[in-house]
Amino acid sequence: MANSEKQIANLLLQIKAIKINVAKPFQWASGWKSPIYCDNRKTLSYPKIRNIIRESFVNLIKEKFENVGAIAGIATGAIAHSAFIADSLDLPLLYVRASQKEHGLRNVIEGEVVAGQRIVIVEDLVSTGGSSLKAADALRDNQCNVLGMVAIFSYEFASTLKRFKEAGCELYTLSNYKTLVETALESGYIRQEDLLIIEQWHEDPKDWIAENIK
Repeated sequence: MANSEKQIANLLLQIKAIKINVAKPFQWASGWKSPIYCDNRKTLSYPKIRNIIRESFVNLIKEKFENVGAIAGIATGAIAHSAFIADSLDLPLLYVRASQKEHGLRNVIEGEVVAGQRIVIVEDLVSTGGSSLKAADALRDNQCNVLGMVAIFSYEFASTLKRFKEAGCELYTLSNYKTLVETALESGYIRQEDLLIIEQWHEDPKDWIAENIK
């Protein structure tokens, strides 16, 4: 599994789906400043890479979950990947919106919802975990049996891991923060001094002050 995590991290760095810039940190939608930015939607433009991701997801789901009845992607970043997975496993597909649609049937969940159905959720990225776990709650509110969640990448914040544990939602990822920074350091993408700054950020991302970088 470690080699697979490293392979995914390498691929994400190669196509710049993940960017690392200590000198000029990125600003997330939440307002947080971060030396790492992840946009896994870019993987969809690379057929060989998206196929590796699909196969890795399929293997991970087979390894970690039994008697899966359906795949549920989280809109919008995970819809395409969840469709590839559902097709490979010959399973029904659902997707979960960030909020209720304001017209028509006003759905939060799109697709055929079956009470008691054993569902694995697919996410492209897990940062704080808020939107991911909101999707899990929506499925549970519709009497679905959420087995757990898989994602391409997780920042592995301590607060996020705690949040998933408290929510009773198992999370498995194709790659993660620890593997990413190790891979970036080995490849020369970042320097040792960069790593020290990145680790400071990772310990306290919400209150990290980018202006302190020298």
